[in-house]
Amino acid sequence: MTPESAADEFPLDPALCHLNHAGVAPWPRRAVQAACDFATENMRQGSLDYPRWLRAEQDLRENLGQLLGVADTEGVALVPSTSAGLSLVAHGLSWQAGDEIVIPAGEFPSNRIVWDALATRHDVRLVEVAPGRDPEASLIAAMNRRTRLLSVSAIDYATGLRLDLERLGQACRQREILFCVDAIQQLGALPFDAEACQADFVAADGHKWLLGPEGLGVFWCHPKRLDLLQLNQHGWHMVEQMGHFEAPDWTPARSARRFEPGSPNMTGIHALRASTGLLLETGMTEVAAALRSRRQYLEAGLEQLGMAIHSPRDTARDSGILVFSHPRIDATDLYSRLMDARVLCARRGRGVRFSPHFYTPFDTLDRALEHVGEILASTD
Repeated sequence: MTPESAADEFPLDPALCHLNHAGVAPWPRRAVQAACDFATENMRQGSLDYPRWLRAEQDLRENLGQLLGVADTEGVALVPSTSAGLSLVAHGLSWQAGDEIVIPAGEFPSNRIVWDALATRHDVRLVEVAPGRDPEASLIAAMNRRTRLLSVSAIDYATGLRLDLERLGQACRQREILFCVDAIQQLGALPFDAEACQADFVAADGHKWLLGPEGLGVFWCHPKRLDLLQLNQHGWHMVEQMGHFEAPDWTPARSARRFEPGSPNMTGIHALRASTGLLLETGMTEVAAALRSRRQYLEAGLEQLGMAIHSPRDTARDSGILVFSHPRIDATDLYSRLMDARVLCARRGRGVRFSPHFYTPFDTLDRALEHVGEILASTD
């Protein structure tokens, strides 16, 4: 599937310029159809075909495993959100007095509040590190013998800065420090490899670049780290002998299913299976190349309009996120006027965030640039 043919999967309002895939993304047609088919089937015949539902659940795990770059699904758990996945780590590890957690400064609240709340309950310290010119070096320099965990966003939500995860993972391995990655702004947009970057834990929601519904995401735990996390939620779905309801004894699942206590979000599973299937069918190398060409096209057009670009331009650092501003207009006002013109964007960091996906038509980008130009002209 090419980016051009993939565009047919998204039945967007033709008057809408959807440039906020780093926020809540539209679903492809096949995801909408899958969710509707499941809901209709469930309404008409209940769980008559429950084994097929379980196959859909396993299919989704396999899709997510491929997108995570892992060899099997043993470490893949389906969770409600990125925050839920990170909370499994925060409240699953056995913390010792004096432990430190290192994170970059300015993180999205999902990768800050969970650790900040933990620090108030335990005698542990949260260390927030300003990125500097070499963000990996700054983070590595902040780690010491007391550091238990490094937790980072693969891509910064407010700038689009992409970290060198392999460099950070290698530094953590050398120091025997656990490595946790919030991958929500990379998974589904750019290739990701949890094993290559030596991550211990990865969390991401499905409603952004993965093009799925809110309320369903993925948590990956390296199989060798499963027993490090204490279980705080229990139920029928997380046991090894799932379905043996009358068994008096139980043990947690040997896989990451142990982190899924109760009934799964089957409607979300059917939709996210379809959207992740679309990404895999296209191929993440092709997705990344098409996404980068659209981002660069927008960047060039915005610069011609006199916009300041606040996102990295180096191909080793860039992402699908493009943040810009203009000295003549307040960024919040620019955002509001773009939204009023039906250009879906976000107010982030030092300006406005555009984030096209791989299938976004170039005429949509042109119309968005025209709206930006009209707003600037009105301020003369």
